Amino acid sequence: MSSPRVLIYLLRRDLRRADNPILHEISKSCQQSQRPYTHVLPVYCFSAQQIEVSGFLCSSSDRSPYPEARSPAGGFWRCGQHRARFVAESVWDLKKSLEGINSGLEIRVGMLGQVVEDMLEAFRRTDSEVFGVWMTAEEGMEEKREEREVRQVVEADGIEFKLWVDEKYYIDDRDVPFDHPRETPDVFTTYRKQVEPLREAPRPTLPAPQELPPLPSSVPPQLAPFAIPDTLDGIIAKLVKPMEATLGLAHPPRWPANAKSAHPFHGGETTGHDRIRHLITSGSMSAYKDTRNGMLGLDFSTKLSAWLALGCITARQTHEYLLNFEEGKTQLGKDAHGWSKGENKGTAAVRFELLWRDYMRLCTRKFGPRLFRVEGFRNDTTYPWKYVNGKNEETQQMVNRFLEGRTGTGLIDASMRELFLTGYTSNRARQNVASFLAKHLGIDWRVGAEWYESLLCDYDVSSNWGNWQYTAGVGNDPRGEARVFNPVKQAFDYDPQGEYVTNWVAELRGVEDPQVIFQAWKMPEEKKREMGLEGVEWVEKPLKKIEFHLKRGGGGGRPGGRGRGGGG
Repeated sequence: MSSPRVLIYLLRRDLRRADNPILHEISKSCQQSQRPYTHVLPVYCFSAQQIEVSGFLCSSSDRSPYPEARSPAGGFWRCGQHRARFVAESVWDLKKSLEGINSGLEIRVGMLGQVVEDMLEAFRRTDSEVFGVWMTAEEGMEEKREEREVRQVVEADGIEFKLWVDEKYYIDDRDVPFDHPRETPDVFTTYRKQVEPLREAPRPTLPAPQELPPLPSSVPPQLAPFAIPDTLDGIIAKLVKPMEATLGLAHPPRWPANAKSAHPFHGGETTGHDRIRHLITSGSMSAYKDTRNGMLGLDFSTKLSAWLALGCITARQTHEYLLNFEEGKTQLGKDAHGWSKGENKGTAAVRFELLWRDYMRLCTRKFGPRLFRVEGFRNDTTYPWKYVNGKNEETQQMVNRFLEGRTGTGLIDASMRELFLTGYTSNRARQNVASFLAKHLGIDWRVGAEWYESLLCDYDVSSNWGNWQYTAGVGNDPRGEARVFNPVKQAFDYDPQGEYVTNWVAELRGVEDPQVIFQAWKMPEEKKREMGLEGVEWVEKPLKKIEFHLKRGGGGGRPGGRGRGGGG
């Protein structure tokens, strides 16, 4: 009897069964009489450089061989509690899904190259032979380094290594209208015109496999000093264990009475598809163009970005749902506005946003490490940024107040508190926050990008860093430094009664004048005494007094453009 031949499939941000080209190819092999491999081992690794793994240590006396997973500019945890939980839920959902077809998912912690090397060595001590190692190619410096390290380890053993095209995006890489990353246009509109009409651009989706080759009878264990819990709750507990609840803030935001999260969702392919179906049946997809700049509630935006970022769902699956709705191919959404009536402005706007995700990824491919440099894609060395380097106490205090939501500018404080407490804040709020830090305060924009990376459930390397560059004026915004958001005007435009601000800045509940809600420093002394806000620093000494006055008649001017916030 011949030895078992094992194919190892390394998963990163392709956490789904359906529309997964690797699983689709593997499932086809089940129909072949002569298969190149007899067993398949799916593996997910919590990467020690991107998420803190010391919580998985076997005992308190053990020490992690890896440095803490902290960001370079601000020293924040690379992955905070909210995203860690969403990632763990997504991994676990896929594990259970694969177990439902007699497969499974092995979970590991460490550096991916080392994890693979340890596995190959362990398999050599068994009667199994490793046929190959497959994984999906991704963009980003660390992601490319992982791929190089795995390739080096695998090919040194004379084993097949294969990188697959990442197919979670709207337009397949093989259909992009240029051959080299340097040909990616520097302006999104130019790219969009090259690939329109968007409704016809995506490739068809792939079905979820119903059968896979079995797991090998003997699977190499997680090596010491780490151990993997056998429950989802156990894994989440290990991920958040090293992180203090305050994340190092002296005055962390507290949950306001009666405030509700706009992102109370759980990770995973299952919940991702539930969300799309809800958006279709509730009419939210058709209404998206009109509601997308909202800030309160569940359905003003799609909020699909967290699932898209981890590959729990794909952009072309989303497109397929929209297409079926527009053409009445299924009964899903039959009672919703727009069913069987073709593309409408809402569904078209969703496709437009999905293409933005594609474009940001292509820019990462084009510019590489410049994604993370303060000079940005533009290589702009002229701006006198204020840096957080321990040498300027005033700058550090400004950053602390910014992170804590105590700037004294209502819209900014509400967004920063919401972010800290829920792992989400809206697209409109994100643009204002980024503009405030970079252009009103002049502080190194990377501090904000790193904080978002840590806290956002929907963090995506290209969308997050590309959009921060865009708003900071060093990215691919044609207007560059000229685009400056006035967060007071924006609050009047998008939160005219101050409902969003007071939802998260509870100290201002009871203030009726929106001008005071948005600029607390304008509060009369008598009102401060009445509300117990006398001497409160962010009320009396805002980081920036931003002038804005209502026009006669109450209007604050025409609402600003969409911009690129990446908030789904």
